[in-house]
Amino acid sequence: MILTEDQLQDLLDKSLAELPRGSEWAVTLEGSIAEGFGNSSSDIDFLLVARSEDDLPTMPSLLFVDGRRVEIRTRSVRQLAGQLRAVEEGAARPGRLSEDLLNRCQRLLHSHPLRGHALIDEVKGLLPVERFRGITAEWWAHRARQSLRHAMALLCLGESEEAVDWTRAGLVETVKSWAARLGETYLEPKWLSMQLDRAGRGDVRDRYWQLEAAAPAPGDPDAAHTHLTAALAFAADLGLTGVPRQPERITVRRVHGVTTWQTGDRVHVLRGRREVFALGDAAGAVWRSLVLGRPLPQVLATAAGSGVGDPGPLLATFLRYGLIRLSWKGGGTIAPSLPLAAPPGPVTPPPSTARPLLSLRGGAVGGPRAVDLMPLPADRFAAAAMALVWSNVVVENAVEDLTGALQRGQWRVAELTARRAVHAALRGLFSAHGVNPLPADADLVRRLDLLPSSDGGPIGARAGELLRRAVDTPDQGDTLLTDLRSFIALVRGAVGADSFPLSFESADTWRATLELGYDWLRIGAHLDAELPIEEARDLLACNGTQPHQAAAR
Repeated sequence: MILTEDQLQDLLDKSLAELPRGSEWAVTLEGSIAEGFGNSSSDIDFLLVARSEDDLPTMPSLLFVDGRRVEIRTRSVRQLAGQLRAVEEGAARPGRLSEDLLNRCQRLLHSHPLRGHALIDEVKGLLPVERFRGITAEWWAHRARQSLRHAMALLCLGESEEAVDWTRAGLVETVKSWAARLGETYLEPKWLSMQLDRAGRGDVRDRYWQLEAAAPAPGDPDAAHTHLTAALAFAADLGLTGVPRQPERITVRRVHGVTTWQTGDRVHVLRGRREVFALGDAAGAVWRSLVLGRPLPQVLATAAGSGVGDPGPLLATFLRYGLIRLSWKGGGTIAPSLPLAAPPGPVTPPPSTARPLLSLRGGAVGGPRAVDLMPLPADRFAAAAMALVWSNVVVENAVEDLTGALQRGQWRVAELTARRAVHAALRGLFSAHGVNPLPADADLVRRLDLLPSSDGGPIGARAGELLRRAVDTPDQGDTLLTDLRSFIALVRGAVGADSFPLSFESADTWRATLELGYDWLRIGAHLDAELPIEEARDLLACNGTQPHQAAAR
């Protein structure tokens, strides 16, 4: 220990003098100094134990005494007993055993009593050290298996650089498991070199550091394979089981709450009913090629047959984003994690910056291999998309009504109908940018400042002029219809709706309109999003056909 007993007692006296009086504490020194590690910058970690039945604060008090940083933590006997009991009860499921809980118990069991020795020994006796060594060793072994299996999967997918990092993590976890059985249970890896020195097996220590130094540089897949093979052999020699070099034991599995929805050629993947990922053409082709439940090498081979070059990184992206998961035959889901790091789990990438956010085809993407997160909740995404489709139906209906009114010289009807078409087109513009709920029609032109100036500026100027247009002659009517069609084309070009069917021109164009709307309505209904009109429920009930045609069938 780098401090003498007298130095520790002196630091303790000075620390306790800064705390409120009243409680009788047993005190023990925790952490790296108690373990025999530490240096001049290490904290002095005092744990104060009381027989109180109260829940004492978890957060430590931080003091500065004689140039040293001192942490004071307090715990009741009841709290400590609960922690030790939880570790014992969780031993059967090491993958679910909390790192923080294990760390707290380890620090206590390896602490150095300073006062109230009998009480400290009483608490420590609730979980024998030998038993704790076995629990810690199994906890590290579980993590080592997960990391090495994950590295194996990444190599299969062509992600060699990431595979090297997880191989190195698996090596650390393997030797930590081995060392724990010899009594070196301190969790934080930074003192690993000293732990291996104390373990007394120079051969193991030297072989570990040789493998650590042999980690290949980026860009050398063959070296990454060689490194993983050597790491697996080392792990097996140290007694780690369950990690043979057999990637065919890795299976691609479905993730609960992940569903696929396609509109036209665009594939959308919903995660947890809350987030929407829009897939580029290549990413969508790989996604559609997936047959879940098959071994990873077979899934990769099928994806390669989809016509997409190098599909492995795309599958790796699906895995990182939690859209698929991997399992080990007989070993459950592969869920790697690092000690004292961010908790494991699906990555949520930054939201897409594409504008507009969506078109009739689907969510906007940044390229063919894109897996882009839409920057709005799934229900709003679906509601905005349905509003985009419906606004274009209203535009088509308004243009048809305007044409009829002009033919009959119904000038006031024509003016009002043209305004309805302009408002409907603007609703589509706002919807394509993800605005939902929409502003009131009367406010749409004034709210164009919500949109990028490249869209809102030119369109807003033309919309304002059309909304003020008066008609009282056939020539003015013809000009209005021409200008309105030009305005509609401008808006549709901005939101990717150029190919919207002329809904009311024929039975074929109406059927195409229903099919387009049905694709989006299915997503909206799945997410309980607000439907644009009540009649949409009938379209859903009839699987995209007109209700009376469905009844006739």
